Amino acid sequence: MSAGRPTRRPWLQPLLLLLRLAVMGVGLGVLVGTSLKTLAPRLAQGSVALPQQDAPPRLGGGKGMALGQFDPRREIPALSQEWAKLAAAQKGLTAAGFLVVLDDGRYAQLQPDLPLPAASSIKSPILLVGLEDLDQGKVRWNEPLPLTKEVVGEGAGWMASKPLGSRFPFFEAATEMIRVSDNSATNLLIKRLGGKEAVNARFQALGLGATVINNWLPDLNGTNTTSARDLARTIALVDTGQKLSPRARDLYREILGKSKTNSLIPMGLLKGLGKPDSSADPDEELLAAGITTYNKTGDIGIAYADAALIELPSGERAVAAFLVKGPFNDPRSAELIRALAATVSRMLVGRR
Repeated sequence: MSAGRPTRRPWLQPLLLLLRLAVMGVGLGVLVGTSLKTLAPRLAQGSVALPQQDAPPRLGGGKGMALGQFDPRREIPALSQEWAKLAAAQKGLTAAGFLVVLDDGRYAQLQPDLPLPAASSIKSPILLVGLEDLDQGKVRWNEPLPLTKEVVGEGAGWMASKPLGSRFPFFEAATEMIRVSDNSATNLLIKRLGGKEAVNARFQALGLGATVINNWLPDLNGTNTTSARDLARTIALVDTGQKLSPRARDLYREILGKSKTNSLIPMGLLKGLGKPDSSADPDEELLAAGITTYNKTGDIGIAYADAALIELPSGERAVAAFLVKGPFNDPRSAELIRALAATVSRMLVGRR
């Protein structure tokens, strides 16, 4: 080693590297902190665009099947016009209808916001309110509901034949209200949910502006009202996940699927597919065509109604609702609903 050559220190290089990294870290920290301090007020005001999340996956897009939404945004003019012609041809009848394909927002309409007698179709919104309270722990699934003179409703159902003071669990009242359209079961639920005014307030909060309970069921005078849009919206709020937890949503669909009356929308859909309208079991024949319906009807003689969730062979889902008011027990009222529903299957599915 020469006298003028510096002594090598092998430990010095790692130390210098660590020192440089430390200085760089402090510098980056200062820069990031300063940037966040500058951007924070703008972020709070929403003036800085943040990265957007992926849009809900489309049906068949490889990312799962989206639930869809109640967002009417592209009218099907041919369908709306056909509904108008069918309704105009039936003098003395007042008809309303609304359809939305939840996956893409296609819709058709016929006086969709016109308030008409709801008959038993109002039981579908009542079921939604009841299951909301179940979700929130305000009622218990097996909570006993006592039968009182006030809530006994004649007509459809069997609970009215039971002695006063009989007690029915909440789940039985909710199920029988839809399965056999039991009027006493419906009144039991209305009372347990706080009464007519309280339930009406809940309807308004759900955006069901035309849906009002004025009298206990069966309400043969047709004072309880709803609209085609309200009935379609009720089912859509549940099916798209906007209301109810997954478990309560399953209960809603399960109960709606137990409805015994399938002679309106389901029969009409069959008719649109070119099937005979005298089928003993429309639901079974629709399944063979790749269609499933979950519906709730109404019938008080002067008014008929039906609203349904329709699962199409494509995997898409639509909600449809129809109401008709006319002379007492006029067979044209039910037939008009079937005719309106027939146009839906012809348009969305086509003949097979």
